[in-house]
Amino acid sequence: MSLEERVTDLESRLAFQDDTIQALNDVLVAQQRVVERLQLQMAALLKRQEEMHGQFESFEDEAPPPHY
Repeated sequence: MSLEERVTDLESRLAFQDDTIQALNDVLVAQQRVVERLQLQMAALLKRQEEMHGQFESFEDEAPPPHY
């Protein structure tokens, strides 16, 4: 294998590796956006759960009705 063929082969491999790295980066960016959105949704759900838990605690503190 001549030096020119080896260089051409290496250049070809480099081009494919660059494409692969870019594709992986695109996927990683998309996944990061999904993770960030899920984190925001989780925080909102936790806040809502705490609010609802506080409402139910106030009902538990009430005395039972007189017919008990």
